[in-house]
Amino acid sequence: MRPVYLDNNATTRVDPAVVAEMLPFFTEQFGNASSMHAFGAQVGGALKTARRRLQDLLGAEFDHEIVYTSGGTESDNMAILSALETQGARNEVITSTVEHPAVLALCDWLERHRGVTVHRIPVDAKGRLDVEAYRKALGPKTAIVSIMWANNETGTVFPVERLAEMAHEAGALFHTDAVQAVGKLPIDLKSTEIDMLSLSGHKLHGPKGIGALYVRKGVRLRPMIRGGHQERGRRAGTENAPAIIGLGKAAELARLHMADEQTRVKALRDRLEQGLLQRIGNSFVTGDVENRLPNTANVAFEFIEGEAILLLLNRAGIAASSGSACTSGSLEPSHVLRAMKVPYTAAHGAIRFSFSRENGDADVDRVLDAMPAIIADLRSLSPFWKDKRPGAATDAAFNPTYA
Repeated sequence: MRPVYLDNNATTRVDPAVVAEMLPFFTEQFGNASSMHAFGAQVGGALKTARRRLQDLLGAEFDHEIVYTSGGTESDNMAILSALETQGARNEVITSTVEHPAVLALCDWLERHRGVTVHRIPVDAKGRLDVEAYRKALGPKTAIVSIMWANNETGTVFPVERLAEMAHEAGALFHTDAVQAVGKLPIDLKSTEIDMLSLSGHKLHGPKGIGALYVRKGVRLRPMIRGGHQERGRRAGTENAPAIIGLGKAAELARLHMADEQTRVKALRDRLEQGLLQRIGNSFVTGDVENRLPNTANVAFEFIEGEAILLLLNRAGIAASSGSACTSGSLEPSHVLRAMKVPYTAAHGAIRFSFSRENGDADVDRVLDAMPAIIADLRSLSPFWKDKRPGAATDAAFNPTYA
């Protein structure tokens, strides 16, 4: 049977049209864009086209507001480190408890080794930011706020436009890790006060190893990598021309398919969730079901381990991911679900299904056919399931979608 891939928040398949656009720049148009001859000029022109395509997807006002990087992690690090160097005596960072490790690990390091004060804003049971706690954390020492646009595990969307306005009222810069949002949600940066935004190509059917940092005109950026004059002196090193061109094509395709993400893909996600909740008791959807990415479903199945679910799904030819970090050797559930105070008996069994425009109804049918038996088999082996009280691990006030 054809494999079912529902782990698109981890990475997406490179679109064949993206591959086709990249290929000539490996063997035919191979010049260095910084060179003065025709070989370099050909590549330089293609890079300008790619930059404009990404500018259009982001709604950026100027193409030079885009700085190419190796991916979302580098972009996140560049934004935060630069702000701490350019914001004078300000030495505080505000972030959330549910950020990607690309932000949280850096913040931990800055606290330990640089004496930076980090405010980690909590979330509620649906993964929504505590805006009042955020307001109180802002102050004259805040250098930068880094809050993700959408959470990679639950899909919960944050009100980053308003959060950016609040940061500016305190004189701070605002950065958003939009790795999961770009290509899935309409974005018009020129109508916001967002100063910096991170993205990664492989999340929107582009190649791995390429990303970008949007830097609003007028925002000072201190380079992390020094050398040549590439990227207007903001990120040295010969441009990865094939990958940049691939990202540009992926951005163009993402604009064309945006309506599909918002409608057909969302309908697939909803049908999967409804089918799972109807077929499997003691399960519920995590996150803010009213305000989330159209492609992301994170469903918690009580009294079993997510790792075991994933292994059996993989045996059935279905790829998903776990809300639990147990696959990396930790016995603790996901830091996102812990921040949301999801009960341990459910957090360990949380599975993320993330769709793309390449998925269809047959994929949903395969999961709905396979999951009830998988969950039943695993629960039959679980001592927690045998001793359970119906609904004991789930409070209706915690999540009204509990079934």
